[in-house]
Order: sequence, then structure tokens, then C-alpha cells
Amino acid sequence: MKERETFGSRLGFILVSAGCAIGLGNVWKFPYMAGKYGGAAFILIYLVFLVLLGLPVLVCEFAVGRASRKSTARAFHDLEPEGSNFHNFSYMSMVSNYVLMMFYTMVAGWMLYYCYAMAAGKLAGKDSAQVTDYFTELQGSAGTMTLWMVIVVVLSFGVCSLGVQRGLEKITKVMMLSLLALIVVLAIHSLTLDGAMEGVKFYLVPDFASMKEIGIGNVIFGALSQAFFTLSIGAGSMTIFGSYLGKDRSLLGESIHITVLDTFVALMAGLIIIPACFAFGVEPGAGPGLVFITLPNVFNQMAGGRIWGALFFLFMSFASLSTVIAVFENILSYSMDRKGWSRGKAVAVNMVVMILLSLPAVLGFNVLSGIQPLGAGTNIMDLEDFIVSNNILPLGSVVFVMFCVSRYGWGWKNFIKEADTGEGLKFPTNVQKYMLYVIPAVVVVIYLKGYYDMFSPKGLAVLAVWMIVSLLVLAFVSWIIFGNKKTKR
Repeated sequence: MKERETFGSRLGFILVSAGCAIGLGNVWKFPYMAGKYGGAAFILIYLVFLVLLGLPVLVCEFAVGRASRKSTARAFHDLEPEGSNFHNFSYMSMVSNYVLMMFYTMVAGWMLYYCYAMAAGKLAGKDSAQVTDYFTELQGSAGTMTLWMVIVVVLSFGVCSLGVQRGLEKITKVMMLSLLALIVVLAIHSLTLDGAMEGVKFYLVPDFASMKEIGIGNVIFGALSQAFFTLSIGAGSMTIFGSYLGKDRSLLGESIHITVLDTFVALMAGLIIIPACFAFGVEPGAGPGLVFITLPNVFNQMAGGRIWGALFFLFMSFASLSTVIAVFENILSYSMDRKGWSRGKAVAVNMVVMILLSLPAVLGFNVLSGIQPLGAGTNIMDLEDFIVSNNILPLGSVVFVMFCVSRYGWGWKNFIKEADTGEGLKFPTNVQKYMLYVIPAVVVVIYLKGYYDMFSPKGLAVLAVWMIVSLLVLAFVSWIIFGNKKTKR
């Protein structure tokens, strides 16, 4: 049997895992969520939930990967007790990875395209309406979007084809270190703008009176959701990196390093964007259009804005590409672990498959724009995002936690033994009931509220249909967790 590839260094593991976690949720979504929900008060609550929810699940994923030396394709098969159904999650996990990349490759292509457009001066001198039209024209051009999506797919699979140490680790380390350098430079520049300090105050000084005006429940739930999704947990993307990790360090300490790095990038992204918005009188809670419409307008008003804009989108490109490369590695590992393919064959087949699977999201903005699967104004990307973000990621996290801490799965003693192997911080042994009952309950609340928020404005009939669907999905996940013959391990 071929020996499992491993990371060449501890830094490589931390940066690659952080690269997977650090994506558009950090640098695209986090700043406008902070702007929308009142700045510092939102961030404070977000950090609390990140430690209470995200960190334990991250340790679970790493433990499953390192103990099995497999991706989710085979990890549950190898660790589960006899008669368990947990191995069925491997199919759900890989569906998630493919569906996520079906639209993420397109958005990563937007980032690369805007880096080129900014550097080439294509947005220079345009007013607000023209900048908006430029983004609309990009979405309307199936050819342009397909070209940049293909560039992302080919480039990312090219990195993965070189292997774990020569490709994934070596190149992601360069990208991540470059990303960290760029984000510091951009943040320092943003802080030097006239009027930026008002943005810093909004961003870093909690204003609980403002939070009350927005709605305490809305702010708490927004922070809860963002904290849960920011680490890319629930789909098995982190399991693969655990399988490449040695036994010399405990998993809690490594997970904390990754969480801190992920949080640092998110906070710094906000420190770039929000002070700049205040400096130029722009609404920081402008939503998803903040990056592609609002910020180009800000850069156009800056001295040297063409250069700063190009650097910003280069930073955004590194953030998105690091995630694409990491998830592609998980997809490749599935083919290699489950089918026994060579890395070269897995790359060749999946590259073609991924390009074809990414086309519906691209065409959903133009040729197939008449398809509105979640109601008027939605598109194919919205459906794909809903499947992953509102379904597989939260429920997948429940599967990982229950597998590690319940008697129906791998079991608490086995999990603790693996998590604590090596030097470093040890996982607290008195939190089993918290992980067994509280985390799953919170995740189910997030899950059901996601359905309610998505479909309640569309009428009771539509909401009822989608709530039935959600309950069927919950029943399937319950069968994976509890539908086994052997209940003790």
C-alpha cells in the first residue's frame, strides 16, 4: 500500500488549513456583515461564538482525518463501529465539495478578472453608475465569465497535480504569506485616509445602544451564523489536512492557531474596507455588492487608486484561490482513496468534470437567467449556495461532532486520545455533554432559521413545502447518526 503523503512542516499545515478556512466568507462577507450589524458589538459576539462553536468542530474534523489517515471518502468506514451508518456521510460530504466549487470557481474568477481590470485601468474615471454597469456587463458575458472560471480551475488543479508538499503546501504557503503581507499594507493605507478614524471607531468600539436599534436578536444570530461558517467546517474539507498531519502536536493547539489566523484576516479585511467607506461617505453594510460595486468607486476617488485597487483584488484572489486549491485537494483525495486512482488521473478527470459542473452557475447570470429556483430574482448560484451553506455545512458539522463524542460513533475516549496526542494544549475532557447536546441544538436552530428566512417571504405554502424538505433532510442525518446496530464502543 502506498504511504500516505504528509506535510513537510508544521507551518505548511497551519497555512494550508488556514488557506482553506480563509475565503470569501472572511474577506467578502465579514466586512459587510460587520457594517450591517453595528460593527464592534457584532464582532465581539462573533468571537465568542467562534470559540464556543467553530473551534470544537474543527478539532473533530482534524481528529477524524489524522486517526484514519484518509479523507472523508474512507475515514468513517475505518473508524466507525460495526453496523454504523456514519460512512454514508462520505457521499454527502463529497456532494458538498463539488457543489461548493460549482459556483466558488466562478466567483474566484471574478476576483482574478477585477485584479486584471484594476491593473489595466479599465475602471479608472468611471462614475458610480458606470462601475455598476461594468459588473452587470461582466455577469451578462457568458464567454468572459467562462474564461476566467476555466483559468481558476486549471490553475488550481495544476497546483494540486504537483502533490502535497511540492504543490499544495509550497504554493499555498507563498500565497498565504503574500496575502498576509498585502492585507497589512492595505490596512495601513486605509487608516491614513482622511475621515478613516470614524470608521475605526465604528469597527472597534462596541456601541450596544446601536446594537439595540438594529435588534439584539438579529445581531446575535448574524454573529452566530458567521462564526459557524467562517472556518469551512462540516464538509470534510479539513479532514483531508488532518490525514496529512503527523502525531507530534496536539490538535487543539493547532486548531487555535488556524482560528486565530482566520480571524486576523477577517478583522483586517474589515479594517481595510470600513474605514475607507467612512472616508468616502459610503455605506459599509452595502451587502454583497460592496466588493465589486462600492469599493471600485472608493478606489477611483483615492490617489493611486488604480494600484491600491489592483492590490486589493490580488489579495481577494489569493484568499479565494487558497480555498479552491484546498477543496480541490479534498476532491482529488476522494478519487484516490475510494477509487484507487493515481493523482494524475484524478486531476485529469476532475478538471474536466469541474469545468462542466461550473457552467450552470456561469450561465445562470445570462443564458439561463430565466431559471429562478428559489423564487423571483434568484439564480442557479443561489440554489447551489443554499444547498451547501444552509444544509450540508451545518448538518455535516453535527455529524462530525456526534461521530466523535457519542456512543453511536467513534466515541469520546477515542476522540480525546487522538486530539491530545502530541505536545501542546489538551482538549478539555469536561465538555462532552456540551458538544453532545448544545452544539447540535444550536446548529439545528441555525439550520431551521435559514429555511424560514429564505422562504417565509414567499408565502405560507412555499414555506411549508421547504420546511418539509428540511425535516426530511434532518431525518436523513438522524439516520446516519443513530441508525446503527452497535451502540457502544
